[in-house]
Amino acid sequence: MTDVQDDQIPDENETSEPLRRAIGERYLTYALSTIMHRALPDARDGLKPVHRRILYAMRELKLNSTGGFRKSAKISGDVMGNYHPHGDAAIYDAMARLAQDFAVRYPLVDGQGNFGNIDGDNPAASRYTEARMTAAAEALLEGLSENAVDFRENYDGTLSEPVVLPASFPNLLANGSTGIAVGMATNIPPHNVAELCEACLHMVKTPDMREETLLNYIPGPDFPTGGIIVEPRESIVETYRTGRGSFRLRCKWNVEDLGRGVWQIVVTEIPYQVQKSKLIEKIAELIQTKKIPILGDIRDESADDIRLVIEPKSKNVQPEVLMNTLFRQSDLEVRFSLNMNVLIDGLTPKVCSLKEVLRAFLDHRREVLQRRSQHRLEKIDHRLEVLEGYIVAFLNLDRVIEIIRFEDEPRAMLMAEFELTEVQAEAILNMRLRSLRKLEELELKREHEALLLEREGLAELLASEDLQWARISEQLRETKKKFGKDYAGGARRTEFEDAVEIEDVPIEAMIEREPITVVCSKMGWVRAMKGHIALDQELKFKDGDEGRFVFHAETTDRLLVLGTNGRFYTVGASTLPGGRGMGEPLRLMVDLPNECEIVEFFIHEPGRKLLVASSAGDGFVATEDEILAQTRSGKQVLNVRGDVQALVCKPISGDHVACVGENRKVLVFPVDELPEMGRGKGVRLQKYKDGGLSDAATFNLEAGLSWKDPAGRTRTETELSDWLGKRAGTGRMAPRGFPRDNKFN
Repeated sequence: MTDVQDDQIPDENETSEPLRRAIGERYLTYALSTIMHRALPDARDGLKPVHRRILYAMRELKLNSTGGFRKSAKISGDVMGNYHPHGDAAIYDAMARLAQDFAVRYPLVDGQGNFGNIDGDNPAASRYTEARMTAAAEALLEGLSENAVDFRENYDGTLSEPVVLPASFPNLLANGSTGIAVGMATNIPPHNVAELCEACLHMVKTPDMREETLLNYIPGPDFPTGGIIVEPRESIVETYRTGRGSFRLRCKWNVEDLGRGVWQIVVTEIPYQVQKSKLIEKIAELIQTKKIPILGDIRDESADDIRLVIEPKSKNVQPEVLMNTLFRQSDLEVRFSLNMNVLIDGLTPKVCSLKEVLRAFLDHRREVLQRRSQHRLEKIDHRLEVLEGYIVAFLNLDRVIEIIRFEDEPRAMLMAEFELTEVQAEAILNMRLRSLRKLEELELKREHEALLLEREGLAELLASEDLQWARISEQLRETKKKFGKDYAGGARRTEFEDAVEIEDVPIEAMIEREPITVVCSKMGWVRAMKGHIALDQELKFKDGDEGRFVFHAETTDRLLVLGTNGRFYTVGASTLPGGRGMGEPLRLMVDLPNECEIVEFFIHEPGRKLLVASSAGDGFVATEDEILAQTRSGKQVLNVRGDVQALVCKPISGDHVACVGENRKVLVFPVDELPEMGRGKGVRLQKYKDGGLSDAATFNLEAGLSWKDPAGRTRTETELSDWLGKRAGTGRMAPRGFPRDNKFN
């Protein structure tokens, strides 16, 4: 029998299972943990666990809205040590967001110090800032000590924390929420509390109401940064009905008249979650790249409020046209998506409609009311039991004193002689001597009667659903009054307007039409010189560089560039750098790879057709309108591979095509034999045993084929029958006098 090595002996504590199942189970556990305990808010109080724990820890530290402040480091440390075993930076960031009035519609934390700003700057370190709860946070915690909700043990079992907060106002919709879980996400915009309370009151009266009716009370989100919603009502109804959709949100702006026809636009409110500094950077980039030619300048004159000044290039521009262009190309207009994915009863993730979310809140309020009422009822029953014992003691005061003074076991004697419960006997024994006054007896009787009356009311409340909803309605009215228009920032901030769509104005229409001369060097440096200069004028270039393309154009023109990679790039003539210096590399304006060279550079003419061909002798006819590129990366038109490159790009100006190969053989065939394509390799123009295409051109057969001889004189060959043939033929040797560089012009 062979010896078994120690490391091969199976451990009794080890288990074996397939890797797929092991990973699946563990990932599912992680996914559920992320969904339930991190990313998705509870539909009842609208909070994630970290926010709930922050507020509960602040309550335990007695940081009331009217009390003093405590260091944020102390708060985040308590949260981390007692309830939330995660990084203190994550806890502090979550707490800081609850204090930002530009991020949260009804801040739950009252911050003192630098808690960040709308420019995107981070809060100061937690050792510098201080915080306490706001009145809204206290409203979420109201009733926590009255058994309103369940408690559970914290992560190490030493303390307890609430599973959910009582939440006397609909915080989920009031402050919104955002989160990314595993396989799902949530994004809920903030709303106005007064409107939510009105909708809840209507739901109490009419439980089977339609979704559309809710929009009479909640017209849409109410963002802390204001702005204007331009989403149609039908779209908002559908979004709230399904729990998924989006809202178009624009900045708030007005036109300031500076006199003499000069004006400027002032933006006073920007869309929610847009950082002001990045917005300005984006608009400044649009000015620098000349993507909006009618935009002149932007300045930030903000102090505590927002004031962005936008200047037009010319006073003749219409403000609406300028703003509509900015809406399309900047974050002055955004789409805020709604994905109402929440935890129902803290357990089940579900995409809910607006009605379902409000129903979850109302059901939670009813449960809280029942639990608080039951808790109060139990307290009253206990107090009544004690009071009845006190009254018995007052009626038999001398005997009670005698028993207490002389009996060894006074409690048992009191219980036996006066038929008292253990609780009553204990209360009598613990009674202070000063309580034996005559006045105390009268007060006890009055308290007894008042408690009996209150108990009767609570019993009726617990027995009647109608009374419960009436009490909830009363609480909702109090919440509306407390956090309505009289509350700081309680009035609606976001307005509604119909989007006035102005027809798209082409960029060419925004540009002042001026003559220019486009100059592009052999190394790809391009510039635009003012006016139409002589094309043979001597120009300066960088050392080792020389001119290649020089042509007249206008600032409204679009220019086409073909690279040897077969891609066409589109450049606006108005965006070219001025002609004072050497210009700029064309590669900075379009994504032309470093290994590619420029084949052709010319003005775009709508409707014109081009002959494009590769060095391998393949090509086709392309329409200029289809090769225009909308992005810097250009548009692939001629497919090339390996050592093959794009070689020819010429306008079609005749009925025949002439090709010449590197072997100096010429072939002429009709243009009709070439297909018209938007993209592809093309068809064979001329057949070669070795080498490839050297040049190609189009011409009218009747007029003949022209080229320049070595002396620079134009020569025309009209008798071309020897070279006429079918496409993809080999052709015949070029006529006498044909240029040695194998080029037609």
